[in-house]
Amino acid sequence: MMDTADFRKIQKKLYKKLDSHRYQHTLGVMYTCAALAMVHGVDLGKAQTAGLLHDCAKCIPNEKKLKLCKKHEIPVTPFEKENPFLIHAKLGAYLARKKYKVEDEEILSAIRCHTTGKEAMTALEQILFIADYIEPTRSTAPHLERLRRLAFQDLDQCTYEILRDTLTYLRQSPQKIDETTERAYGYYRERNEKRHG
Repeated sequence: MMDTADFRKIQKKLYKKLDSHRYQHTLGVMYTCAALAMVHGVDLGKAQTAGLLHDCAKCIPNEKKLKLCKKHEIPVTPFEKENPFLIHAKLGAYLARKKYKVEDEEILSAIRCHTTGKEAMTALEQILFIADYIEPTRSTAPHLERLRRLAFQDLDQCTYEILRDTLTYLRQSPQKIDETTERAYGYYRERNEKRHG
């Protein structure tokens, strides 16, 4: 796993690649991932690495994202072609491996699914998914105070509630919803019902 010097090198690269707002968000996610990892017994270095690199492709223009996916044979769904802002997750996983030399598949998988979530996420995947939503610079999502407390108590419950709130928000607008998020919500809703009767 990376040592502190490697983290500093990556931060310097990201500082040049991301706008100021996205860079501050990235640091917030990295620190939140680290705190959650310590509470939930997840590898600290993996969590920090996933947090640091989760948005490494975010500031690439959408047209270029699509071109890079085509060039590197990264599959893009018709829904993602219509909503290319979603592509930064899978493109980010590719860049994390190629440009930032991350070989750990669990880290790459967490980056790949941090936007939509997915069914049966690992603890690391949940930590990144949650940290992206609750990190300190976030302020507009509903129930943030509750979710921030819940994140340190129960990853499954927190994941379920974030997915529920996300879908509630998305359904208020005319846009379609990524089916991966729908499936993830169905999975965690069922888990929640089984746990709480």
